Amino acid sequence: MSTLSKRINSLSESATLKMTKLGRELASKGINIISLSVGEPDFNTPDHVKNAAKQALDDNYTRYSPVPGYPDLRQAIVNKLKTENNLDYDISQIVVSTGAKQSLSNVILTLINPDDEVIIPTPYWVSYSEMVTLAEGKSVFIDTDIESNFKITPAQLEAAITPKSKLFMFSSPCNPTGSVYSKEELAALVEVFEKNPNIYILSDEIYEHINFVDKHESIAQFDSIKDRVIIVNGFSKAFAMTGWRLGYIAANREIAAANDKLQGQTTSGTCSIAQRAGIVAYEQGLASVLEMKEAFLRRRELVYNLLNEIPGVKTNLPDGAFYFFPEISSFFGKKDADGNVIKDSSDLALYLLNVGHVATVGGDSFGNNNYIRLSYAASDESLVEALRRIKEALGKLA
Repeated sequence: MSTLSKRINSLSESATLKMTKLGRELASKGINIISLSVGEPDFNTPDHVKNAAKQALDDNYTRYSPVPGYPDLRQAIVNKLKTENNLDYDISQIVVSTGAKQSLSNVILTLINPDDEVIIPTPYWVSYSEMVTLAEGKSVFIDTDIESNFKITPAQLEAAITPKSKLFMFSSPCNPTGSVYSKEELAALVEVFEKNPNIYILSDEIYEHINFVDKHESIAQFDSIKDRVIIVNGFSKAFAMTGWRLGYIAANREIAAANDKLQGQTTSGTCSIAQRAGIVAYEQGLASVLEMKEAFLRRRELVYNLLNEIPGVKTNLPDGAFYFFPEISSFFGKKDADGNVIKDSSDLALYLLNVGHVATVGGDSFGNNNYIRLSYAASDESLVEALRRIKEALGKLA
């Protein structure tokens, strides 16, 4: 009998981190692994942000920080939301956390009671449903596919709503598909939420600046539901600050205060040095972000063309983020050189790792088993070689 809690035993290991770990284990044995599994920009944090951290050390920002974040960082976030998104908040509505991942978890833990339903479009980021499980809620999935560009319709949303529905959570741009909801598409979903005033909306906007179609559209722009929207964002993707662990929410005052309260009993305030760097990141503009975005746009075209050259692989052209989510079910039932049958996307991802020496992530962990996720946050040379290896490995299946 396990001595561990039911809570931890009910939780699954993060599939993206698992594949990254397996790739590192093979690399430690001298095998050349190309990792396309992790959602991390391959750029360095901009120099002006790093210099701000160094200055923070010199200025002795080395003590406990306020639980919801330094007031001047929260004000910088308020200013950003106004100037970039035309959204009005004040600092009492902002809570800074140790990464957007903690922000998501805080929101779910403060809103969800046992058996509350959380509506999640698939595919979704791997931790969404696990966070709901941790809060003892129930995930209700709305399935999408490549034909719909991985976006839900108002009719699908309406059909998923029950008297137990408490929260709708989604990302745009989306991890893992790169799909981006337009203002018109969001407005159509808002009409459904207007008829269901007890449902909150958690909008994960961490990939906001990696958007190839137009300016970012936040669902919080619609006044009729803004008080029920919780924006989650952060610095990791736009400013290549993944290791700094700096995220935040913007929400109504009751939810913000609840997140502050929860955080005060768990991690308390976020790293003081990271916060000082975050202020400079938001105050000194988006030049480095736009430079990184141009590189991602070039790589997107490169990977799209290479994926389309692989027989049996079906893909769309993502509108944002830095992922592809190609359909690969045509390889299910095929066998490798040792006679092992590829039964699902996890099997295929492991096969590509062990035979092709490319780390990807099976789509089953994102709620869509017929797909795999691969990140193109890697150099052009690495991407060309990775896609060559994938094509060669898939060609060996019979």
